[in-house]
Amino acid sequence: MSDLTFQALDWKGLPAIALKLGQGDSVLICLQGAQVLSWVGLGQERLFLSPRASHDGRSAIRGGIPVCFPQFNQRGPLVKHGFARISHWQADAAQPSGEDGAQISLRLTDSEATRAVWPHAFEAVLTVVLRPGVLRVELAVHNRGREDLSFTAALHGYLRVQQVTQASLHGLDGLRYWDAAAALPDTHAIQAGPVGFGVETDRVYPRAAADLQLQSAGRPWLRLAQDAPWSETVVWNPGPAVCAGLHDMEADSWQQMLCVEAAAIDAPVVLEADQRWQAAQTFECF
Repeated sequence: MSDLTFQALDWKGLPAIALKLGQGDSVLICLQGAQVLSWVGLGQERLFLSPRASHDGRSAIRGGIPVCFPQFNQRGPLVKHGFARISHWQADAAQPSGEDGAQISLRLTDSEATRAVWPHAFEAVLTVVLRPGVLRVELAVHNRGREDLSFTAALHGYLRVQQVTQASLHGLDGLRYWDAAAALPDTHAIQAGPVGFGVETDRVYPRAAADLQLQSAGRPWLRLAQDAPWSETVVWNPGPAVCAGLHDMEADSWQQMLCVEAAAIDAPVVLEADQRWQAAQTFECF
């Protein structure tokens, strides 16, 4: 632990924690939402954070890796993407991870406020593991009640790219996806080759059997892997028209970001009393 720097700090008025390894890799995590706001891997920022992101303590923060739980998007009666990303999480102490890494866990448990909208006893734990060139984010959910609970979830990662029109996502070839941005609803298509960008992209793919590769400006940028409990991969970029209407994004921000999300949304996860579920997404720098 002598090569690990841990610091509690203020991020635009919100409590946050920073971890930095001896060789320079670092993460910044906001306690609102247990949201990773920054990941510097091998000397370069790998996450996108909107310069206009909200920081009022009540609104969702645009960028980084928001945790969607216990509801994805508007697929249910709760606030969009669930209450976890606007809730205050408690952080454990940082711990070593292997010979050259570190990890920290953040916890969210049910409260009077959560039970008023989602009547379940639960504990959610987000564990962030930082190693040179690698970031691993794991979400675990424990049903602490006596009745079954069901949820949908995602790690809504905003990845930084140099120019999204010159970026491509490889590894989804041949998979049938749901296209939420298509003119006709419930449109399905089969992916042919790598995914390219330039207009609004909003797709739900089944989880690929192998890792994905994100290329930026024609060069390998990130390798992405997700555990089997994640059943889908969501790929989203708002494109110029939608981005222009987002109050917490600059008009050209769509060009610097791409969301590639590990998700469990098409079939809700159902946990019996005292049952646990966990799944991780791993990002590796090239």
